[in-house]
Amino acid sequence: MAQRYFVELSFKGTRYHGWQIQPNAESVQSVLERTFSVFLRREIALTGAGRTDSGVHATCFVAHFETDSLPFQPAGLVHKLNRFLPPDISLHRIWPVPDEAHARFSALSRTYRYVINRRKDPFSTETAYTYLLPLDVKKMNEAAAVLLRYTDFTSFSRLHSDTKTNICRIYSACWQEEDGQLVFTIRADRFLRNMVRAVVGTLLEVGKGKLSVADVAAIIEKQDRCAAGASAPPHGLFLAAVEYPGNFAPPASD
Repeated sequence: MAQRYFVELSFKGTRYHGWQIQPNAESVQSVLERTFSVFLRREIALTGAGRTDSGVHATCFVAHFETDSLPFQPAGLVHKLNRFLPPDISLHRIWPVPDEAHARFSALSRTYRYVINRRKDPFSTETAYTYLLPLDVKKMNEAAAVLLRYTDFTSFSRLHSDTKTNICRIYSACWQEEDGQLVFTIRADRFLRNMVRAVVGTLLEVGKGKLSVADVAAIIEKQDRCAAGASAPPHGLFLAAVEYPGNFAPPASD
């Protein structure tokens, strides 16, 4: 009988067309499935916690797969698979979970971080958006707090997506200045396609003085993507955490 496993990993998304397998394009999922299948000598399919757009990164991403047996203990398998994976994908741990555990549908919350360089940094050009002009961070935080009052985020959803509902519950959203960087952290039960980048792009307009805090509320209430600001570039965005019920968590010894 097949056993289901969770995999925790991180990746730099610069050279990938997102997590999900794409026709005629390299994705994180396709690289992992090839590597797992070759190493385990059977066809392995991985299901991810969600999609990420091209160029978006993850410091914590979770996927699941099933197999009849593993040739090594999970910790040893992580070590060996990492030797075969490219440098921009890293496995952290693998652990068995109950059959009902699902990397996407069992998630209780997800946390994203968007990183903006406030000074030129040649070492993070692929992992942070550089914006050097003045920003009113206080107003940006006031506007971010507005998000918690709403649940319908159609105005921040990608047009013509196949999403069945645009309802999300945002638990927290704030900007913090960290050593030359401005970091936006947002946690919710789920996110729509392109939602975080659209939110960041709109909040940046507030920081530039082009939108007011009241304008952000009006944009959300219009339920119209064309009313919101342009999406922020993908390379500043990271999936930072995925939360699951306690019985799906890795063993304490890990």
